[in-house]
Amino acid sequence: MKDLEKGSIIEMKILIGTENKLKIEGAKQAFEQYFDNVEIEGIKVNSDVSDEPINEQILQGAKNRIKNLKKYAKENNIKADYYIASEGGLTNSFGNWLNVNTAAIEDSKGKMSVGISQSPQVPDKYIEEIRKSEMKKLKNRIFNSEAHKKQDLDSILTHGKFSRSNLVRDSFIMALVGQINGDIWS
Repeated sequence: MKDLEKGSIIEMKILIGTENKLKIEGAKQAFEQYFDNVEIEGIKVNSDVSDEPINEQILQGAKNRIKNLKKYAKENNIKADYYIASEGGLTNSFGNWLNVNTAAIEDSKGKMSVGISQSPQVPDKYIEEIRKSEMKKLKNRIFNSEAHKKQDLDSILTHGKFSRSNLVRDSFIMALVGQINGDIWS
């Protein structure tokens, strides 16, 4: 929680299982909602799921990244307060395909919590193409203009009102619910 004591500087060390700048920024924004002096280090680790995970693979990918991140940290003698990961993919929920982002957080004592983001619908006509390759390739094919090249798909689809880092941030805020409420919500 935000430290209210004057002059008290406690740095929180967080390892995230990615080098993706949008994911790192979203995670940092989430943790800074609740903690001061947040330091996040991105480390590339595998998700051990497909490049475009479907349904249960999405959360499993985030949990696998934490497992691989902790293994990396142990092998390299790195200590952290939290080990975190984010994974996006397609889920078939409520009779629709949705592009969802999940987040998993494990504290240094092994307490795990998870969260999920808002989820824009994906038209059925694109599902097979995404399953055969990945969402990024579809984005590049459909939105093949100079104006869209540097934008993430969520920014394009919401006309700049919401970005990938916003979805990551919100999924981490939801995952933090299990960490910031002590035993009441665990």
